[in-house]
Amino acid sequence: MTLRLRLMVLVMAVVAAGLIISDVVTYHSLRSFLVSRVDQQLDAAAFPVGRDLLSTSGLAPHVPAPRSVVAGQSPSKNQSAYLNGGQLYGRSHHAVVAVLVPAGTYGLLRKASGAVEAHLFYDSSGTTPATPRIPSTLPGSGASAGPDFYFTTSSSGPGAESYRAVAKPLAHGSGVVVIAIPLTVQESTLRQLLLIELIVSAVLLVGLGALSWVMVRRDLRPLVEITETAGTIAQGDLSQRVSVVAQGTEVGQLGRAFNTMIDEIEVAFAERTASEERLRRFLADASHELRTPLTSIRGYAELFDLGIRDRPEELARSIRHIKDEASRMSTLVDDLFLLAQLDRERPLRIESVDLAELVRRSVASVEVSEPQRPVVVDAPGPMVVDADGQRMRQVVDNLLVNALIHTPVGTAVRISVSGGGRWAVLTVQDEGPGIDPALASRIFEPFFRTDPSRSRASGGAGLGLAIVAAIVEAHGGTVRVESAPGRGATFEVRIPVVRAEDQDGGRGEGATTDRGGEPLTTEA
Repeated sequence: MTLRLRLMVLVMAVVAAGLIISDVVTYHSLRSFLVSRVDQQLDAAAFPVGRDLLSTSGLAPHVPAPRSVVAGQSPSKNQSAYLNGGQLYGRSHHAVVAVLVPAGTYGLLRKASGAVEAHLFYDSSGTTPATPRIPSTLPGSGASAGPDFYFTTSSSGPGAESYRAVAKPLAHGSGVVVIAIPLTVQESTLRQLLLIELIVSAVLLVGLGALSWVMVRRDLRPLVEITETAGTIAQGDLSQRVSVVAQGTEVGQLGRAFNTMIDEIEVAFAERTASEERLRRFLADASHELRTPLTSIRGYAELFDLGIRDRPEELARSIRHIKDEASRMSTLVDDLFLLAQLDRERPLRIESVDLAELVRRSVASVEVSEPQRPVVVDAPGPMVVDADGQRMRQVVDNLLVNALIHTPVGTAVRISVSGGGRWAVLTVQDEGPGIDPALASRIFEPFFRTDPSRSRASGGAGLGLAIVAAIVEAHGGTVRVESAPGRGATFEVRIPVVRAEDQDGGRGEGATTDRGGEPLTTEA
């Protein structure tokens, strides 16, 4: 059974139960009210019916009448009557005023011995109705007078009618008067009420069922769409979303949560795809970079089979080229190993490092290798940070080498060190040809070079800036580049002056720790 059908069944069951309870309560309330009205009519008819019965039986002057009379009525002054056990009914010269006996009323006078003394009907139709069944034992029949006894009975034979009756004992247990009024009108009213209740309840159930079906379909439509969207997504289309998202409902919240989940999954898949693509490109670039020196080494080694061993000058040149290619391959492998270590968050040798002093040392090395290159240093004072001194020196060297390689000879380079609150800022600025903004976001990727021809005349393997980014990130810092074609490039490195681990736990001055704050016993 579907959720929609279960909801419909539940709603209809609750409504049906409510209608049944309401109908039963209404029916019984009206029935009790009508019965109480008939009881009042019985009390009102007791005096005239009892009078007529006693007159018919010839016991009017001698037999005490019923103890109850019409409310508010007392015997007249010309009437011999006694209350509380005395003679109540006597000869009256005045008619009883405002006493109505309903049509079809039946009266019975029974002596104490149980014998019927008199009985009569009040009916204007001219036909004698069926006599109601009266119990053989009633209060006042051969016993001392008791309270009035109300009961419901029916007539015998075909077309039986229901009666509401009251038995009023005579004084001193001398007999009982029974007055019975037919319930034809009351039962007709109750049947009419029952028919109306059935029709109204049925109409309400049908109408409410149709309305509930429409509302349930409307409110659960997002669930159907979610199911269909989930099926489409399961087939690989992550661009699908739930469009019907009602505000302020649980189904709407589910739809929004579903869309958010798919957004996160799509981002995760995109990141995984991008990561796989970077890995494939990395492996391809690494294979290419390693293949070149290996090919050179293999080529020079094959010269031995061609007789170069007998030519000392060519042999020496071949050996020198083999050593150069092996050195270049060793540097490439070291860089790859360093990237792998940083990617796996290998420990850093953390100590207090003067960043300004590192810059001065690196610039001094550049001035020796390229004395014609103007390098301006702006480091007015010491800038001590908690960092791995060897790795930070590698950051400075790689940024300077990158500026030297990608700018014409004689182009000025400016390097500065400054403090910015909790950050130390290292800036390397050149006046070279600049970088295409479309490529600026990728220059920190391994093996990425702005020269698509892969000519080594314009640079190395493309790992220098990737190493810079990895080292800076390992220190909890950031690196970014600002450049435009023809306007040079500016690299900005931000390193925290005090590492987050040191702020939390603290450490002694000059201590050497790894990334987790533990003392480091081996050299990086």
